[in-house]
Amino acid sequence: MTSSTVLNFITWDVSSDIFTIPIINHPVRWYGLFWLLGIVLSYRVLWNLLKKEGRPVEFLDQLSIYIVLGTVIGARLGHVLFYDPSYYFSNPLKIFAIWEGGLASHGGGIGILVAIFFFAKKKKLSFLWVADRIALVVPITGACIRLGNLMNSEIIGTPTKLPWAFVFTAIDPIPRHPAQLYEALFCLLLFLLLNYLQTKPILNNIGNCFALLLILLFSFRFMDEFLKINQEDFESSLFINMGQLLSIPFVLIGLALFVINSKRKSPQLSQNKN
Repeated sequence: MTSSTVLNFITWDVSSDIFTIPIINHPVRWYGLFWLLGIVLSYRVLWNLLKKEGRPVEFLDQLSIYIVLGTVIGARLGHVLFYDPSYYFSNPLKIFAIWEGGLASHGGGIGILVAIFFFAKKKKLSFLWVADRIALVVPITGACIRLGNLMNSEIIGTPTKLPWAFVFTAIDPIPRHPAQLYEALFCLLLFLLLNYLQTKPILNNIGNCFALLLILLFSFRFMDEFLKINQEDFESSLFINMGQLLSIPFVLIGLALFVINSKRKSPQLSQNKN
């Protein structure tokens, strides 16, 4: 695994595999490791938050299962439906071949919302209260996933002559924006910002943390897409690409929720203190 600076550009020549498991000859990959790291860090942050608030942490294990399943299923179905439906409808068994790649973050976002809905309903909790807690850790998981994309040399950026351009040798010799690294760094900053603001007046009303996540994360995603190459050929015929189209509804939902919350007369954070 090597990374070096050549002619002011960063040559990225990193294997996606960490090592291969003997006997079964199956590779352990950086992408999977970063996924696991994101889940572990998110779990720990939520555990600490609930303990600090004096709330029960017993349901956190069950919530984690809901969120992981919602993320993976949603991300896979998002890729199938948004990016290549004709192929997967012609080869339905391939839908289950997640190991071959193909996870859409917007689908993962929808999957998380569905998971929160069913979990909150089962536990008789406010959907927005649960969503606020999940919003605090989504960025750290997102940062880990994008670092996994970097290790895989995927979701690469458009050509550039900037000194921090990456040459992804597994793809081509062209210096490109490290778009996945931009998003990872933004997610890390967003994680720090939301956790700093959670005790501030701007996030007093229930749902505001969730709303702010939607607005900031998907606004950045919309802008970052300008620095990425299209994931599928059909996107070249669109005015904006699929990632941008799918980001717009999330931003609008976040803005609408903020407007609705601004009309509330009193803070709602005290709700659901079970």
